[in-house]
Amino acid sequence: MDLNDVGIRHTILNSVQLHHFIDFSPSTAVIAKEIRLCVIAVVVGPIGAVYITLPCKNLAPRFLQLFNSFNPIITTATMKTFASLALLAVGATAQVIESASFGYGKTISPSRDSIPGWTIGGEGFDPSLLSDKLILTPPYPGNARGSAWAQSPISQPEWSAEFQFRASGPERASGNLQLWYTKDGQTRVGTSSIYTVGPFDGLALVIDTHGGRGGSIRGFLNDGTTDYKTHRSVDSLAFGHCDYSYRNLGRPSVLKIKHTSAFFEVTVDDKVCFSTDKVALPSGNTFGITAATPENPDSFEIFKFVLESAAGQIVPQGNIPQQEQQQPVVNQEIPPVAQPGSDKASAAQFFDLSNRIQSQSKVSNTILQDIRAQGTKSENRHAELLRLTASKDQVASLEARLQRMESMLQSIQRDLEGKDYSSRFNQLHDTLRSSHVTLSDALHGHLLSVITASTPRMGFFIFLVIAFQVFLAGSYVLYKRRRANMPKKFL
Repeated sequence: MDLNDVGIRHTILNSVQLHHFIDFSPSTAVIAKEIRLCVIAVVVGPIGAVYITLPCKNLAPRFLQLFNSFNPIITTATMKTFASLALLAVGATAQVIESASFGYGKTISPSRDSIPGWTIGGEGFDPSLLSDKLILTPPYPGNARGSAWAQSPISQPEWSAEFQFRASGPERASGNLQLWYTKDGQTRVGTSSIYTVGPFDGLALVIDTHGGRGGSIRGFLNDGTTDYKTHRSVDSLAFGHCDYSYRNLGRPSVLKIKHTSAFFEVTVDDKVCFSTDKVALPSGNTFGITAATPENPDSFEIFKFVLESAAGQIVPQGNIPQQEQQQPVVNQEIPPVAQPGSDKASAAQFFDLSNRIQSQSKVSNTILQDIRAQGTKSENRHAELLRLTASKDQVASLEARLQRMESMLQSIQRDLEGKDYSSRFNQLHDTLRSSHVTLSDALHGHLLSVITASTPRMGFFIFLVIAFQVFLAGSYVLYKRRRANMPKKFL
């Protein structure tokens, strides 16, 4: 087999899984398929070995042939990597419950208006579905409610869930976000919050700013007998809590829940929030997410909800191709690895290794996403700096202008230092003095002529006085004559 028969493509999805796609030639694909079935037989145990059509003992020569074809370029580390990826494919991807998960692919949903397997609704606002997130409540207006409920119940008794969300808003804004695992959640809960819900049956994780703190995560349980809407003190019913400042972080917060027969644990940002061994949740409940905001609201955005079955459980898959379904083999010898005593230990080791690889894959994916985001920000800042920075031509033009100004200042300085301007200053002083004298004389004569022209003449004034006196004397004489000629009256 030539090296051209194999092509490897690496694709990092926007989820917690790291997928490696390997394109083989037809002969190589057959051997790879046989290796995969053999690994499944080792993991599942005696029962699985009976249903595997390929005997693992006949695989060694063919695997050696495949390895020899890659021998010039494959090292021990490379083989370990291939083995880890194979275990990851067997242990991680098969555990995702797709009917109750979203956001683990390149986009949050293949459809623009709905999420397969989920029902989205709201009051006062219709939740917005974007390519990478679901906006349950908007930044404006307030008094809005949003919800997203899985349509099918969960049949696995043990599971783990990863929930990524982000809350942002003004400084004094608030709101609450609930993650539910309840019976008939869409009917009994709907878009309610923990303070307005009735007697639900199941689990509720509440994320809010209860008690005036920067934020908290609390857990509530109910068996359908307590009406939270009419209860006097709902906050006192929490069975576990931790403080967590979730608002305006600028990044999604990662909330993980793990439920097994041994314990129940809640972690946030890879830190344990609370855990207990006294909680046992039944199967058959449905997952849901609700958010409610007051008049001054927070905007709650959901990026991912991935539900996985616990290690050792098989998730039913309804779309398995017919050529991959294996039939029982009659008179088939069971490989030596399928012994009852060692199979459990081997299976436990495989699952433990698979879980570790899955955790490392999630952490690596998160780191890669952060690096990609930082790279994008750096490129944007670099482009902005380039836009604001002056071009080479502008800098050259500015430098030429500065040089011209500098040469002019130097020439002026040389002129001032090399010439004597005292005679010119004296001449200017004499000119100013003569101008002052001339202006003073002209102004004095002009003012005198103006005053003389505006003064009234004395002859006209004397004539007016004499005429007024004559008028008074004539009036008096006339008055006396009329009074003397008037008839006298005697009493």
